[in-house]
Amino acid sequence: MSAPVQTPEAQQTSASRRLGRGTFRYMLPPKIVAGFAVVGPMEGKGPMAGYMDTTLEDTYYGEKCWERTESKMLKEAVQQAIARAGLSEQDVDMALTTDLLNQCVSSSFAMRSLQVPHVGIFCACAGFTGGLILAASLVDSGFARTVAVGASSHHDAAERQYRFPTELGVQRPPTAQWTVTGAGAMVVTGGDATGPVQITHATVGQVCDMGLKDPYDMGSAMVPAAAETLVRHLQDTGRRVEDYDWILTGDLGRVGSRILIDWLKERYGIDIDGRHSDCGAMMYDPSEQDVHAGGSGLGASACVVSGYLFKAMGRGLVNRVLLIGTGSLHSPTTHLQGESIPVVAHAVCLERPGIQ
Repeated sequence: MSAPVQTPEAQQTSASRRLGRGTFRYMLPPKIVAGFAVVGPMEGKGPMAGYMDTTLEDTYYGEKCWERTESKMLKEAVQQAIARAGLSEQDVDMALTTDLLNQCVSSSFAMRSLQVPHVGIFCACAGFTGGLILAASLVDSGFARTVAVGASSHHDAAERQYRFPTELGVQRPPTAQWTVTGAGAMVVTGGDATGPVQITHATVGQVCDMGLKDPYDMGSAMVPAAAETLVRHLQDTGRRVEDYDWILTGDLGRVGSRILIDWLKERYGIDIDGRHSDCGAMMYDPSEQDVHAGGSGLGASACVVSGYLFKAMGRGLVNRVLLIGTGSLHSPTTHLQGESIPVVAHAVCLERPGIQ
């Protein structure tokens, strides 16, 4: 069967969207019109506390187990983001959600009582950024008008799935990160809408694997993916690091962030020092909270972006950010089989409308 023939107009539009392999720009940049963030009690004592919308009093939130708690947090984040956008569930064409638990059960269980078509996605801690890319692509192409994007993680649920039950009190090495208990959601809608943040560009990452096997040092493992995506994004768009107020990763932690800065400078001559921050590192105060290398988990980037960054950009404090979500794609099974850790990083450019 021969491939369908595109009209010259369609070919021109498609070519103008594509800037390189996996990098593209949106013709009429979709707007982010609302965000909502829910965090646990420990996160509610960190530097981002004042920007979060709901803080739990305990890690159960009235539920019998942590898995149900995570699902409840994600449901609340999605519902409240939709309400904050002045919309009903019937106004939302689709919800894209993601979490860390097996079969993405937090997402599925959160959405089972919401009257919104749903697609669950998984790319570990790169999932929230991946969701924003897919949402913006659906809106920009006309397949959807309004899409909700949500992501969640829970420290205790993730620990007993990926490592050890928290009751064992296993000693963690200095490179270990603390999975954030949190859920964040945003509403993405058509480019003709009014919103404080727009999505202008995206770069889809390639899966990398440097042969590292330590699940207590995921920050180091994810560095090559973050670097590859950033370098390709800059090359494809013709932009420089200086064109961004912030290069924001989610989440390498403090160890991975330092390695990324050195890696980019030594291998590519790219200096992001002074413009780079990490969502996982931003969630906690290392002088007061013993989280070793900082935070991890989907809740880190989802809450920092939906809670803090959305508000900061709305107030004009930040103009343009490149958000690079980094994901460690291993599972408990592959780890026990002696497999190394494949990783991926996806990037989206978030801008205030009207900036040059």
